[in-house]
Amino acid sequence: MLRELYDYRQMIVSLVQKDLRGRYKGSFLGFLWTFINPLFQLIIYTIVFSNIMRMGIDKFYMFLFVALVPWIYFSANLQNGATSIIDNKEMVSKIYFPRLVIPLAYNISCFVNMLFSFVVIFAVIIVTGFGVNIKALLFLPVIMIIEFLLATGISFITSALTVYVRDLKHILQIISMGWMYLTPVIYPPTMVPEKYRTLFNLNPMTPIVNAYRDILYYKQVPAMQTLIQATAFGVVLLVIGYFVFQKLQKGFVEEL
Repeated sequence: MLRELYDYRQMIVSLVQKDLRGRYKGSFLGFLWTFINPLFQLIIYTIVFSNIMRMGIDKFYMFLFVALVPWIYFSANLQNGATSIIDNKEMVSKIYFPRLVIPLAYNISCFVNMLFSFVVIFAVIIVTGFGVNIKALLFLPVIMIIEFLLATGISFITSALTVYVRDLKHILQIISMGWMYLTPVIYPPTMVPEKYRTLFNLNPMTPIVNAYRDILYYKQVPAMQTLIQATAFGVVLLVIGYFVFQKLQKGFVEEL
């Protein structure tokens, strides 16, 4: 599978470029929306949770921002990645290529978008003088790769299932909204009641968000348990996603 994807690497690059160019095509601000969207969400959440629903967290804007940007990447991939096969049905029906290329290319596009958003995070860190821990920062690419694996596995599953169940794209919007509030994006994990902690930790995004926050907010190396848990979720879902996609892709042409 990896060899075949490598053989079609130019196609993946072309699809990524197409998506990045078309994402804000025709808009006045164009690619600047990559930076404006997370900034506006940051401002809104900060106003609400710092002034109305007070969280009592020091420098809440940074506490939120370092978790919000990775969540936006995951959420975009979860919702929009689900329709990636349907959106390219003409290509799927007429041309032979590994179908995995399509959700993978969309995921890479979302990942690149997240990297640009991290430019905003580091700009805020520099402007506010928040500071970083260089040793902890070395683990940032690691947790990014783990999240990429997780998002890829999820997109393989949802993009394949949506071909057969078109309502899934609407269901996933609701799931994404609920999933965010079940993930410690706008609150610390310590706020979760003890009796729900085990169930809470089964959320694959929990260790990933915790790791981002450890690195960029608490300025410390993520706990080994957090990294192992995040890696396990990422690899397991990637493998499951691959086999689900391979099983379901046999009927794509008929369903499309």
